[in-house]
This record gives sequence, structure tokens and C-alpha cells, in this order.
Amino acid sequence: MSLEELHSIFSVFALPIFDLSSNILRRTSRMADWTECMNYGIHIAREAREVILHAFRIKKAVMLKSSPADLVTETDQRVERMLISAIKAKYPHHKFIGEESVAAGEKLILTDSPTWIIDPIDGTANFVHRFPFVAISIAFAVKKQTEFGIVYSCIEDKLYSAQRGRGAFCNDIPLATSGQEDITKCLLVTEIGAERDQLALATMTSNIHRLLEIPVHGIRAVGTAAVDMCLISTGGADAYYHIGMHCWDIAASALIVSEAGGVVIDTNGSEFDMMARRVIAASSMSVARRISQAIQAFPCERDDDPRAHPQKAQIEHSTDSGNDVHKKAGGHRRL
Repeated sequence: MSLEELHSIFSVFALPIFDLSSNILRRTSRMADWTECMNYGIHIAREAREVILHAFRIKKAVMLKSSPADLVTETDQRVERMLISAIKAKYPHHKFIGEESVAAGEKLILTDSPTWIIDPIDGTANFVHRFPFVAISIAFAVKKQTEFGIVYSCIEDKLYSAQRGRGAFCNDIPLATSGQEDITKCLLVTEIGAERDQLALATMTSNIHRLLEIPVHGIRAVGTAAVDMCLISTGGADAYYHIGMHCWDIAASALIVSEAGGVVIDTNGSEFDMMARRVIAASSMSVARRISQAIQAFPCERDDDPRAHPQKAQIEHSTDSGNDVHKKAGGHRRL
């Protein structure tokens, strides 16, 4: 066989291989790795925890927003400023959705740009009363999809994290849900939340009654949506449901549950939407579906609805004690 014939044969087989490898390289180059961002998020969450731990032990200035259960402290605002300023310094082109920023009047807009979704203190009422479940929640979304989530339960010193497609962890130990399929053998978690109007209260208490009638083993409330959902990822509870929370409460923990092998859906049984303010996180789809069949939702505006946060929160009064909170405010509702 001549040299020319060998070259011709090689070209026939080599060209598809070259094309295939080129395609793989092109696809790989388009798959962004956000590990560096996640590690930086963990780093600054650890720094913010120190601020929260110090403030947790002392008396606090407490302010009201939309209801007697809708609290904010100077520490909430300070921690959010600290987190956002640190991220901006390292990633100046990234965008942010922060709970206290929205309360102060910033528009809540989730775009395709890399966006950090931050709750500086999830469980402010717990923080005020020194009830030991207080969390920093940080989610990172690109093209409206959460790429990683960090939930730091500060008093417990439990750092939950997950990166899309890479599993979920607590203090670097892999997590897995219980996998429970039978609703009658489940321990559930929920919250009453900050909604205090008659319809919301009636719906929430009715939902608890409906679930207890199934029956389930029990229902618990920890006081922070982020930690509630992370308990599902550990197998410590089998399902969490709630209506009326916000994207910053659940964006990070929803990914953590999913990466631990759980399911996250809307309370109506449809696909989960972090802006819809409704969620079921469960050990299995059968449990999630059974809860969605049992509970009802009260109306609440989407987080990304321009009408949802129409005005700057009016912080009216502060005190030096977690046990003496004065009246009123406007703005959005929070957990």
C-alpha cells in the first residue's frame, strides 16, 4: 500500500475523531465552573457568622416591618452590607438580591446574569429571642438556575452546601434524605411565618389539621426556612412545606435538598419556582405529591411581581431588648 493510500485512509477515520474532540472541548468550555465563587461564599459566610455570634449574646435593637412577627435588627442590615460589599469587591459585575436591600426599596429582579441571593439572618425572631436556630443563606444563580447554595446554621456551627450536580454536604460530610415513601411514617416541618391576616392564619392552621389527620408522625417548626429544608437533606425530617416565604429564604436550601436526593416542588404539585413563594421539599416524590393533595395555599404575590415590594420599608421604632418591640412598619413580609 502506498504512502498516499495510507494517508487517505487515516484522513477518513481521523477527521470524525478530531471533530468529536473539538465538539467536546467546545461544550466543556461553555460549562462554567463556579467552585471558586462557592468557596468564596463559604469564606465570607464564616466571617459573617462571627458577627452574628457576637450579637446573639447581647441585647438588640429590634425594629418592626410589616407585622408584629416581621422583625429586623441592625445586625441583619450589617451582615447583608458586609456580604454584598465583599462579593462586589471580588466580582464587581455580579448582581444581588438581598432581603434587607429589597426591604429598603431596591427592585427585586432576577436576570440571566450571575446573581447572589442573600438572606443575612434567616430566623430573625429566633435571633432576637436567642432561640438557637439562626442561619445565613446564600444562593448563586446563573440564567435563573441556582448553581450553588450555602446555608450556615450559625449557633449549631453547621455549614450546609451544595453545587449543582456535585452532591450536598454538611461540614464536608455527604448528605442524603431519608428516602421515605410512606406519608404516614413522616415527620414534617413547617412554619407559621409572618403573615397574620385572617385568611393566611386560617389556611395555615387548616393545613396542619389536614396533615395530622392523614396521619403523620408529627409536625415541627424550627423558625428558619433555610434550616427547615436542610433538615430534609439530612434525613432528620421527611418533608417541609410552606406558603409565603421569599426567594432568599429557600433558593440555597432547595438545591441542597435536591442534591441530597430529595425532591422540591410547588405546593400545587407543579415544578418548583423560587419566585412563587410556595414550596414542598420531601424525601420522595410520593410524599411530596401527598402533601400537595392535602394542603391549600392562600394568595400571595410573586417575589418578582413589581407590585410585591411597592415601597420602602418604614422602620419606626427600636428598643434595647428582644422582649420589648414597638409598633409598625410598611413594606414586604419576611420570615
